[in-house]
Amino acid sequence: MNSICGDKVKLRQITMDDVPELWTMIYGTKKPEWKKWDAPYFPLQPEPYQYFAESFVPLLKEKPPRYAAIEIDGRFKGTISYYWECRPTRWLECGIVIYDPQFWNGGYGTEAVKLWVGYLFENTEVARIGMTTWSGNARMMKCAEKAGFTLEGRLRKVRYYDGVYYDSIRYGILREEWEHIYGEGCRYNK
Repeated sequence: MNSICGDKVKLRQITMDDVPELWTMIYGTKKPEWKKWDAPYFPLQPEPYQYFAESFVPLLKEKPPRYAAIEIDGRFKGTISYYWECRPTRWLECGIVIYDPQFWNGGYGTEAVKLWVGYLFENTEVARIGMTTWSGNARMMKCAEKAGFTLEGRLRKVRYYDGVYYDSIRYGILREEWEHIYGEGCRYNK
């Protein structure tokens, strides 16, 4: 993966040199702010650094890479990724985490998602890319909508967190919808 540059963010391959910083962003704070929005109903289980680093090695070798670093102002601030909901049927989902709250609400996530989805459509043979969040994360819902995703489903009251039931929210975008919005070739061109 070469770097993909937008106006606000740059996506680039994560390297083993990034792993210590990534581990610190994820596990370096006892109750990180980002976790309140990223599926907080699943507890963050501390992971020893050595295990984390070793588990990352195979992910870095995948084509296309499973994760990319999000750089803002030349600094590593988050990750964007994909995972196979069902690889045999080409059901691919993507996700994003910007760990530093200073860079929330500035359009960084939306631009990163647009760059990543364009990259995935160029480098996979999927017909659709999904993004799933929960109704407690208004920023992620807005990000998906601004990137061109369509609300496809709402599973009501399936996420219980801090004494409240929330909905699971599923978004998706089809390749032909992406091409209609951003043009042939799938690359998001700012």
